[in-house]
Amino acid sequence: MDLHTVTEVISPARPGQWRPGDAWMGGGTALLGEPRPHVTRLLDLTAAGWPPLTVRDDGVEIAATCTIAELADRLGRHPIVLQCCHAFLASFKIWNVATVGGNLCAALPAGPMISLSVALDGTCVLVGPDGGERRVPAAAFVTGEGTTVLRDGEFLRAIHLPSGPLGARTAYRRGSLHRHGRSAVLLIGRADPDGAMSLTVTAATRRPYVFRFPSPPSAAEVEAALDTIPAGDYVDDVHGRPLWRHHLTRHHARQIRADLVP
Repeated sequence: MDLHTVTEVISPARPGQWRPGDAWMGGGTALLGEPRPHVTRLLDLTAAGWPPLTVRDDGVEIAATCTIAELADRLGRHPIVLQCCHAFLASFKIWNVATVGGNLCAALPAGPMISLSVALDGTCVLVGPDGGERRVPAAAFVTGEGTTVLRDGEFLRAIHLPSGPLGARTAYRRGSLHRHGRSAVLLIGRADPDGAMSLTVTAATRRPYVFRFPSPPSAAEVEAALDTIPAGDYVDDVHGRPLWRHHLTRHHARQIRADLVP
């Protein structure tokens, strides 16, 4: 897609440069995918030189500009990370360009980096136009189809994944209308060492839903939790109708519970 209104590309970009009409670019696969007549400048974050992953005592910090290929290479030993990377069903060309942060900011229901960040209790580090930082739970970052909590001039700097959830047992289920189709349902269950369990629902709904259980839940408890998702929050598009997504969500939730509950 040619962005005919863009007159300048700032590279590398940094806080303090943003002005109305600008768009932060971190990979560009989503930004360049459709006309954006309001955008007049691109601020390139990929040239900022941030290390893709930083391992710390309390977990891993993933730069927003970390590509899917880099994530799979560095954290692929964690099964859930590799499963979410493969949920893209994309070629190596996309893996080497698409970024973790870009996938979150695009806020598409099927975004697998959203699923991963939410399921592992990630925290999004946001930087404002003045350089100030704020932190938002990944579960609250996406607010709807294509919408996030980002304010004017803010960009996503990194996602922090705590070490505890990274080492927990997980169960993954994904559903699509076609073998190589876009995710219509993507659920991740996580069993923590203290006996707690969480269930994350994405792709089927307009925003992520996380259900937390202090102890291994019964089948009825899982069903009751899923019943709190409003019917209108199930996505309705060519990749699946709401009733089917609703059914498949429950089907996969039962499978995940069977995987994780002794």
